[in-house]
Amino acid sequence: MQFYLDGYRPGDPEIRPAAPSARPPAGSGELPEEVDVLVVGTGPAGLVLAAQLAQFPGITTRVVERRTSPLELGQADGVACRTVEMFNAFGLAEKLVREGYWVNETTFWSPAPEGGLMRTGRVQDVADGLSEYPHVIVNQARMQDYLLEHMRKSPSRLEPDYGMEATAIEVLPAGDHPVKATLRRTGGAADDGEARDVVVRAKYVVGCDGARSAVRRSLGIGLRGDARNHAWGVMDLLAVTDFPDIRLKSVIQSAHGGSILLIPREGGYLVRLYVDLGDHDPGDRDARARFTPESLIGAAQRILHPYTLEVKDIAWWSVYEVGQRIADRFDDVPESERGSRSPRVFIAGDACHTHSAKAGQGMNVSMQDGFNLGWKLAAVLEGRSPESLLHTYAQERRAVAQELIDFDLRWSTAMAAKPKDPDSPGAGGIDAQERQRLFTEGGRFTAGFATEYAPGPLTGSGEHQSLATGFPVGQRFHSAPVIRLADAKPLGLGHVAEADGRWRIYAFADADDPQSPESGFARLCAFLAESEHSPVRLFTPEGADSDAVFDVRAVFQQDHHTLEIGTMPQFLTPRKGPFRLVDYEKMFTPDPTPGQDIFDARGIDRARGAVVVVRPDQYVAAVLPLDAHQELGNFFAQTMLVQRRLPDSSDLCRRGDRAPLCSVVTTPARSSAPPPTSSGWGSSPKASHAAAIPTGGTSSV
Repeated sequence: MQFYLDGYRPGDPEIRPAAPSARPPAGSGELPEEVDVLVVGTGPAGLVLAAQLAQFPGITTRVVERRTSPLELGQADGVACRTVEMFNAFGLAEKLVREGYWVNETTFWSPAPEGGLMRTGRVQDVADGLSEYPHVIVNQARMQDYLLEHMRKSPSRLEPDYGMEATAIEVLPAGDHPVKATLRRTGGAADDGEARDVVVRAKYVVGCDGARSAVRRSLGIGLRGDARNHAWGVMDLLAVTDFPDIRLKSVIQSAHGGSILLIPREGGYLVRLYVDLGDHDPGDRDARARFTPESLIGAAQRILHPYTLEVKDIAWWSVYEVGQRIADRFDDVPESERGSRSPRVFIAGDACHTHSAKAGQGMNVSMQDGFNLGWKLAAVLEGRSPESLLHTYAQERRAVAQELIDFDLRWSTAMAAKPKDPDSPGAGGIDAQERQRLFTEGGRFTAGFATEYAPGPLTGSGEHQSLATGFPVGQRFHSAPVIRLADAKPLGLGHVAEADGRWRIYAFADADDPQSPESGFARLCAFLAESEHSPVRLFTPEGADSDAVFDVRAVFQQDHHTLEIGTMPQFLTPRKGPFRLVDYEKMFTPDPTPGQDIFDARGIDRARGAVVVVRPDQYVAAVLPLDAHQELGNFFAQTMLVQRRLPDSSDLCRRGDRAPLCSVVTTPARSSAPPPTSSGWGSSPKASHAAAIPTGGTSSV
């Protein structure tokens, strides 16, 4: 964490100075007539999205929620390792890990031959080496509290406006704020003579308003899928029991009474039970209403027999029906109009995909929806990328949602299946070994690491993957231990990345002396710092800090005792802020602990080195050789807009042999961002042509 760049100030450094544009009445219910982004709903997807946008005070963001106050109880609780990694970018991982229950092992229970239950298996919940973070259990309400606090401490001082629900969303054919959102007050404002309906015009609207999304319905988007007509009850309990694995995640399958998924909760005493309530008649609309807390407890006691369960208190309970559904599309653009206009309205989270709770992925995938969309909206609104970038949200996230639904169908079916009868092999069912095998095979998915974005404008082809085999293109950037050169501090390389919308460029040095200007590493730094074709120079606004758009970091092969900062390229010790202070935190060396060398752990080619480009949402976008200067520039020219005119760049774009490169960028939308500052992005670009990188070899330095 870095602070004091703009001058020393006492107090909590996490509370960043309020921007001049921050609206003190935020959260008061007094909505402006026009906003840049209107987020509907404060669920997991909505708050991750809002927490990102809160870091950009030049973007007018408002969040509305039909509830009259923040969520307090119940709902989701499983936090995948990938989600903890994402929370680290918000500075919240340590708090999450400290408070949460760690899911270290999962046990499996099946009917015993002589009656009752017996433990039939025990597996490690997260495979070794998958993540430096554990799988944790924390109530959804607490997860959302963390994000709300982060928003309040941001420069924009963003807070939701509670007691407001969306009733209609309309995309108008023209205007700077073409989305008309009609909101209705759900609190007591109308009793005081205040009109219930409020109309807000927005550049973009994001519907994060749940499975019954009003935003989705306004767009005429349907949910496709099936209900399974199988009911499950869920209870958060304080109980006394002689079941021996009450503090271990347990999959319990009884002979005749159904199944339980037991999830210990944070705090040491609370436990959650997902209780199998069996099939029900889809024509019986009152079936769910007949379930009571007592009937759920009775079902749990039958499944656990001969172990006892004495319930002392119920913190929360609900009954739900298993089903998997996915929206036809995730934005307002029909397929017939795709390419002719850019999306203005998006849906995320449960608004576009619903499923069971068995795999513990609903909240996690929803948060990744918001993380994927947030930085893209910021890039477009600040004029750094064309509106066409926003098409990639639906393209990427719908594929992920479909994978989730397919996995959830397999796992929820296995959870509800009856035990296989050894005397009747043709009667169906599932045995203990098969259920444990399915759980183990799905470990990468439940940890949140199954997502792999396909090649496209934001993800390279993987042609040079052999240079860094441990950073697969399209998958999340897997952190590894390093030592910071300036102060010998051990940390995780991925932990230095923040949820600030910046791209990361990690330069892993080659075998040559990095202090030599002839090394491949030094030549890369010279290209980025000096060349008229450098993406850092082309796409960083005039007057902004040199790392405002691209956070370039270097990792050397040598021990930190053998290198001197003063002999390294000045590009890696940039001067920043109003006082032009030196940033010393750009360079790292391997951790000397046996087995922790990042070059070995992540398969970095020691002879040639590598450039690893990472998206703002922590996914690997490209792996390139150190001397692939042209390829590096071409990659960013696909989705970024030139921010400053450099010598010969316009001439190069006019040449016929440069046309394919120059044609990929369109004129940006009008930006509401402020002029460039020492700590933020720039304003709308003065030039709308793409960066032109000479063809026919790497750029000279």
